[in-house]
Amino acid sequence: MEIVEKEFMSVLLGSDINTYSMARAFHEEYGIKTRVMGKFFTGPSYRSKIVDFYADPKMDQREIFIEAANKFANEHKDKKIILLGCGDNYVRQIIECRDELADNYIIPYISQELMERLIKKEEFYKMCDKYGILYPKTFIYTKDMNLNYSLDFDFPVILKPSNSVDYFAHEFETQHKVYKIEDIEELNRVIKQIYDAGYSDNLIIQEFIPGDDTYMRVMTGYSNRQGKVELMCLGHTMLEEHTPHGVGNHAVVMTEYNPELANLLKKFLEDIHYTGFFNFDIKYSEKDNTFRVFEINVRQGRSNYYVTGAGYNLAKYIVEDYIYNKEHEYKIVDNVNLWTVIPIGIAYKYVGEKYVKEIKKLKKEGKFVNPLFYKGDNKLLRTAALIKSQLKQYGNYRKYLKK
Repeated sequence: MEIVEKEFMSVLLGSDINTYSMARAFHEEYGIKTRVMGKFFTGPSYRSKIVDFYADPKMDQREIFIEAANKFANEHKDKKIILLGCGDNYVRQIIECRDELADNYIIPYISQELMERLIKKEEFYKMCDKYGILYPKTFIYTKDMNLNYSLDFDFPVILKPSNSVDYFAHEFETQHKVYKIEDIEELNRVIKQIYDAGYSDNLIIQEFIPGDDTYMRVMTGYSNRQGKVELMCLGHTMLEEHTPHGVGNHAVVMTEYNPELANLLKKFLEDIHYTGFFNFDIKYSEKDNTFRVFEINVRQGRSNYYVTGAGYNLAKYIVEDYIYNKEHEYKIVDNVNLWTVIPIGIAYKYVGEKYVKEIKKLKKEGKFVNPLFYKGDNKLLRTAALIKSQLKQYGNYRKYLKK
């Protein structure tokens, strides 16, 4: 697998599917090898031919990260280095440490003040109100309520942290990314567990919007450093993961065209002068034929390669913006492609019959990609680990998603 030298480099923080997907995008477009910095030697980026992997168990600590990042930058003073976080905690870390990082780093992120407003869900929902962006009925629970509260919508409800970075910094045995709660007794029990673990910020309690995984959508795109949105790509979720820590992670996504939704979100982003990658988590409400936005992530999401796989390489957008000073006309992706990070046979079994025919058609036509399997990047140990992980998915779905 050929690796070439360019006048720029890329550094990604993390070790999961997100990092490998972006490293693959950089290699496909420019032939470069990406430096990945994570806590442990694990994940699909480990043992990859297109990745230079560096691990430190304390990589998520400010001083350790700054030292490692600046050491790498000083070793490559002749290069511009694009620095991207592949998790909320790493994005926050980059933004907070911006002024302490070497001058040859390109840091394509919004200000810390805007980040705080967007990732804190109650603040984000206030902004949504201004722009007519719909979201589920919501109650903001604060720690000082001490279980003394009432809801004006019925069970089941969705419970999630307002501050996901702080939430995942306080792990506990029964911790979930998102909870679907059936009654008030369960809700109070989970709230107590969360605060007993050390979390101190607010919680979001929302009405449950009925519908299986295929009601979910993800909008991914890029806004250039002038604050102009250049790309919008809507993904229609076919299947999510269903393990306790994986709930909400996309497993199979099909691209979908919806210019009305894209343009609504574009206006919002441009009015707040957003820059960089973004993705919105969205659900379709059959009750009133609307799309309800749950949150915005101020980064490319874990499923970002569904955009690159559809023909719009995400690495190209950021490189042409920051390295080559080239702007793109606004594009809403309208071609259909399938992305999956699980064996396609699982999709055939667990996706509703309404969509299986289309999935099989796209597979047959070659409009299909699993970003983890990249031709030429087939080191024996990496490939063996990937295959083992893929096979494990069959057991996960049998256990957590009854069919």
